[in-house]
Amino acid sequence: MSMKSELGKVRGLGAAHDGTQHFWMQRVTAVANVPLVLYLLYFIIAHLGASRGAVLASVKNPFSAVALALAMISICWHMKLGLQMVIEDYVHGTATKLVTLLLNAFFAYGLAALGLYAILKMNFGV
Repeated sequence: MSMKSELGKVRGLGAAHDGTQHFWMQRVTAVANVPLVLYLLYFIIAHLGASRGAVLASVKNPFSAVALALAMISICWHMKLGLQMVIEDYVHGTATKLVTLLLNAFFAYGLAALGLYAILKMNFGV
């Protein structure tokens, strides 16, 4: 039995001991996504109707490849964090919550891996 008051129990990091970090990582990825998504939209609009060779030539540019890779990582990470919060708040069964959290992580990391693979394949021309 703890001798802490109710207020003392909730101060600091919360029950999971990582709430503050989760909150800040959502904000950091959201801020990072602003210029990255703007560049991604510019890249897509600039290449509408372009040939495959023109798109490949653009992705071979190191700036474009790095910007696209950073966008992929940041967007997927932000998506994972946001869906994790929704799952933790609205899924109530312990087993169901665990399964959905695992599926969320696998989906986000798998999507990021596939995107990075595609960018690297286009960049290196393998």
